[in-house]
Amino acid sequence: MNRHQARKAIMTAASQLFYKQGYSNTGINQIIDEAKIAKATLYKHFQSKEDLLIAYLEETGVTTMEGLNKASQKGKTPLDKILAIFDHLLELVGRTDFCGCNFLNIVYEMPDGEERIRLQIKKQKDDVRELFCSILGSSEEKEELANEIYTLFEGALIAHKIHKEIWPLVSAKNSIRKLI
Repeated sequence: MNRHQARKAIMTAASQLFYKQGYSNTGINQIIDEAKIAKATLYKHFQSKEDLLIAYLEETGVTTMEGLNKASQKGKTPLDKILAIFDHLLELVGRTDFCGCNFLNIVYEMPDGEERIRLQIKKQKDDVRELFCSILGSSEEKEELANEIYTLFEGALIAHKIHKEIWPLVSAKNSIRKLI
């Protein structure tokens, strides 16, 4: 296995385990076993489990934003674009392998003081908020509307995680129709 393949195997194993089990419940030895690599190989690529988590959050952030941007492009008007993002969320939560928002799952686990991890999660969440801002425009009024929509987006994800039902997303979409 070459260096690129080893890194990819590590990232694949860690991503699946972090998403399904959580960061705290995933051990380095489990990642090594799943990736079928030696411990030294893992540490050639990542100095610590935290470094591996940061890489996971970075890669997942890129993938998430690609999905949200692609979904928004299905709409023509700002309202249609935003509703298409929520339709994308409805598709995601309907999947049998959906375990919640990758970033919210991790942030729930982190104790205070894990600033590097919190900042990485905040960056991704700021990217989502910025997507809503870019769809709506740059006026102060539109920025406040983007904040409200972002809050509905995050709230719907949290409520879905709690209730395991789609009504929070449907309610958020209905609220957006009233706001725009």
